[in-house]
Amino acid sequence: MHETLTKIHDLGIVPVVKIDQAKDAVPLAKALSDGGLPVAEITFRTDAAEEAIRQIATHCPSVLVGAGTVLTTDQAERAIKAGAKYIVTPGFSSKVVTYCQERQIPITPGVATPTEIQMALEHGLEVVKFFPADSFGGIKTLKALSAPFGMMKFIPTGGITAQNLGEFIQFPKVLACGGTWMVKDELIKGGRFDEITKLTREALEALYGFDIGHIGINMDGADVALTLTKQFSTIFNFPLKEGNSSNFAGKGIEVNKAKGLGMHGHIAVATNSLARAAACLERRGIAVDMASAKTDASGSLVAVYLKGEFGGFAVHLLQRK
Repeated sequence: MHETLTKIHDLGIVPVVKIDQAKDAVPLAKALSDGGLPVAEITFRTDAAEEAIRQIATHCPSVLVGAGTVLTTDQAERAIKAGAKYIVTPGFSSKVVTYCQERQIPITPGVATPTEIQMALEHGLEVVKFFPADSFGGIKTLKALSAPFGMMKFIPTGGITAQNLGEFIQFPKVLACGGTWMVKDELIKGGRFDEITKLTREALEALYGFDIGHIGINMDGADVALTLTKQFSTIFNFPLKEGNSSNFAGKGIEVNKAKGLGMHGHIAVATNSLARAAACLERRGIAVDMASAKTDASGSLVAVYLKGEFGGFAVHLLQRK
């Protein structure tokens, strides 16, 4: 997969932006970056789009800027010359796809039917935009469409909100989601960039969905571990489940039969998207111990520890099921 598409996967959300005045481009890019999302798809729906892309590419090089709503090869050429790192189209155009491929620019054309997906495959594409996602049946339709096309990844766009983002992002065939709710037209026109930063942070909170999965307590021996587990089970009426290396009292308390990572034990934090969460933490300078990573039968990351301890506890990230 192209490096740009890998970056989009790791970011998880692509803000789809309509800019009427190019002067707003750099403040917008900075607002998104400050919110933790250094990426923007500038739609070619206004006369300011080309210059907006140029301004972001020039003054905010760390922001991954692309062009959306590209309808013609002329628009694609102008966007690429302005600094767009990827192209997005609302429908499937063989001419635009071929133009971008010849220039090694990632393109994600819009599709909504099996025929269009097959056309994308015939052009050698690995990622397409599912559009308009909500109007065409949302996650239910996307799962049905993806079943015969296991090699294809999707960027659902259209009707994606903070409320339904989680259900899309947990689906393994989703590369990322496109959305407009954090970059609404009135916020940009009103210069309310602080609010865009706030909404961007909230979008990432919805994306990752961090929550306590369970607490793991280290004990020295199977007998004392079982005794402690029974105490929790009796006091709180939690169901007791014995295992080979640990026991559970309910779903929230794990008692290890031997010393594991962490002086006292570990704290398991569940997330909607473990791979993206790990990438986000690394971007923020928080070290992830990939040597501890565990994957499922499909090769997807399901568990990994952070490096170091926090108050005597190791921190264990888990993919939410």
